[in-house]
Parts: sequence; structure tokens; C-alpha cells
Amino acid sequence: MMRSAGVALVLALVAASASAMSLRELRGLELSDKKQGPNYVQYYLVGVLEGVLEAHAQAVRAGAKPQFCIGSRRLEPFMAKPLFDGELQRNRHLYEADMPVQLVLFNALSTAYTC
Repeated sequence: MMRSAGVALVLALVAASASAMSLRELRGLELSDKKQGPNYVQYYLVGVLEGVLEAHAQAVRAGAKPQFCIGSRRLEPFMAKPLFDGELQRNRHLYEADMPVQLVLFNALSTAYTC
């Protein structure tokens, strides 16, 4: 049962990353429109944040070990961009332009909301 849950999680992440936006594409989105570009990025990051939280919750319900723990701490949609930017700044040597935005946000949550 645990093994099939792990396989299902991996398949879900692979399927999600098939249409995932890369860091390069996110930067392009931000620069595409000087007035609305930053808003587009914020909206996208909020959606990614919600998706990461839901995928993580589903994996934990299926028996996986939690990678981050929100608990009673505050996590609001407007915090998606600062979390994302902070992770990129702390680990700029780690991320390449073609890596998915979801990876950065997942790692940001793992750093900010440790268990």
C-alpha cells in the first residue's frame, strides 16, 4: 500500500511537471508586460503554492512523511512571492533556469516550515 502511494505521488508530480512553468518562463512572464507582469507572477505563484500544499497534504494522508509542517503558523497567499524569492536568493547556485517553479516553492516551504 505504501509503495503504491509513493508511485502514485511520483506519477502525479511527473504529470504536473509536464505542464509546469520553468524559472525562465516565469521570468519571461514577469517581463512580458511591465504593468501587469508582476501581478501575473503573483497569481501564478499563489496557484502553485495551493497546488504544492494540496499535493503534500494528499501524500501525507496516503502515509508519506511530512516534508513541511504549517501547523498553527501563518501562511497566506500574499506570502508566495516572498517565500519564492527568498529561496532563490538563499540557493541561487542550486537552481537552473529550466527547473520548475514548483520545486523552488516546495523547497521554500520545507525551509520556512520545518517539522
